[in-house]
Amino acid sequence: MKIEVFHTLYEPKGACQPIFDIRTRVFVEEQQVDRSEEFDGYESGSLHYLGSLDGKPAGTARWRFTEKGIKLERFAVLQEFRNKGVAAAVLKQVLADVIPFKKRIYLNAQVTAIGFYERYGFKKEGPMFVEANIDHFVMTYNPG
Repeated sequence: MKIEVFHTLYEPKGACQPIFDIRTRVFVEEQQVDRSEEFDGYESGSLHYLGSLDGKPAGTARWRFTEKGIKLERFAVLQEFRNKGVAAAVLKQVLADVIPFKKRIYLNAQVTAIGFYERYGFKKEGPMFVEANIDHFVMTYNPG
């Protein structure tokens, strides 16, 4: 089993197409997130990641600068590739890329993913809230 992760700047077609296909399948189709919420206008200001398993596109993420720090977003793994290390590989690469900026690192985690992020040093912050009809918590990264 070979997991590879690469990142790219926004390209409407080309390198970003498999990323957008995964996000459509996971968020729009599986989780019933409205397409306009999923593709929210921050695409061109983000760095996008694609994780592949044995050469097959499997998972994604993106990050961007905000007034609050660096926001990690759009972590998604196709159902058939879950629990195989893809999400961990993508998260580790994203963290390796953003830690050197020495800014606050945070994300909005779906409640079902809290344990995953906690294993990598994230801590819940504040009350639960609803985003795209899904319960979330803000989580911040605390390197340990």
